[in-house]
Amino acid sequence: MKNIQDQKNLDGKKVLLRLDLNVPLKKGVIEDETRIDKILPILNFLLKKKAKIIIISHIGRPKGRVNPELTMKPVCENLKKKINGKIELITEDIRKINDKNLFKNLNQNVLILENIRFYSEEENNDLNFAKHLADFGDIYVNDAFSCSHRAHASVANITKFLPSYAGLQLDSEVKALQKVTTNIKKPITCIIGGSKISTKIGIIENLIPKFDNIIFVGGMANNILNFKKYAIGKSIYEKNCNEIIKRIFDNSKKYSCSITYPEDVIVGKEVEGKPIVKGLNQVNDDDMILDIGPKTVRNIDSLISSSKTILWNGPAGYFENPDYASGSYEIAKSIVKNFKSNSIYSVAGGGDTIAVINKINAINDFNFVSTAGGAFLEYLEGKMLPGISALN
Repeated sequence: MKNIQDQKNLDGKKVLLRLDLNVPLKKGVIEDETRIDKILPILNFLLKKKAKIIIISHIGRPKGRVNPELTMKPVCENLKKKINGKIELITEDIRKINDKNLFKNLNQNVLILENIRFYSEEENNDLNFAKHLADFGDIYVNDAFSCSHRAHASVANITKFLPSYAGLQLDSEVKALQKVTTNIKKPITCIIGGSKISTKIGIIENLIPKFDNIIFVGGMANNILNFKKYAIGKSIYEKNCNEIIKRIFDNSKKYSCSITYPEDVIVGKEVEGKPIVKGLNQVNDDDMILDIGPKTVRNIDSLISSSKTILWNGPAGYFENPDYASGSYEIAKSIVKNFKSNSIYSVAGGGDTIAVINKINAINDFNFVSTAGGAFLEYLEGKMLPGISALN
């Protein structure tokens, strides 16, 4: 991919900038500004280069219809304060705008188009709509990795009509994921959680030939324990997945990838019940496995410390209750310890994983933390992302 930093002359150029500003809103108030903060580097870079910026983004799922509750206005107001500049929200129907309607005020540097998903043509990857958008600018920049698994007009087809570049955040995201999928420094370990093994089987099967260790934690580990004939009480697990798990173990032997699962667990009678440490042969019918035990934590710490690269996706237990968050916190602390000693390259992703990391204020103690969600998982699965392919 060409990086926008490679473009020498941006002075006065109109840059169509695809961002992910899909922030959570409650009655028009932004509840989490993380996604806005992440795009400030590309905005500041382009402004420093004296470019004229037209932001394309979305909020929520309006399904091709105008929804006033999903307007970009709160994002526009927030950005005004953060970059201390004049920003205008273009509320007119995009299909009726032409490039002469934009930047009439010569002092304007940043415009935001209204929610691009108000238009059904966006999600239909409509070629004419993409061409119409392209007519607004001189250059296209995709800095929305988290949207790049969608073949939408402002992500995929638009690149057919403009010189197109990767933005700063997208470029760093792809490079980080390459370090855990292709440009690997071994030994490499994956810690994977979540409740359903079927939703991540593609990722697991793609990683087994490349990884030295895969560690199962959380609800996903319950599936492994159940497969291994251990009692799991009334713990969360996925039914009818023994064939999938058998395939995982067969492939792990074929590619010499070690599979690790809990050796002891922390249980409660309910999610708010008293935590009790138990061995795998001590779990009762009325127990719920809600975290990994101390022996398992020590084993995972040892594997992390002997690795050069770590990928983490999914907490180790029901971390929403502090009584069952210890395993997740200890995994995070172990990664941070090795990061600070410069002995590992660490990548983490997934909403719950990020929540755990934020709880101990360790977001800056990982080499890379992805907020991308679906795109993050599909890249790990080995799928071609339309937004990345378009830039290539």
